Amino acid sequence: MYTTTNETGQLNNYAKEPKMYYSHYPTLWELLGVMLAVSFAASAVA
Repeated sequence: MYTTTNETGQLNNYAKEPKMYYSHYPTLWELLGVMLAVSFAASAVA
């Protein structure tokens, strides 16, 4: 935890910021796999 002190002696605590990362769009094969899995699960329930 990051702590600072101002001129009056008050402590300010700052949370650690999480590491940033970029997400990626799913590929065509990932989308097709999800659609097939959902359709199979829906047909098994009905």
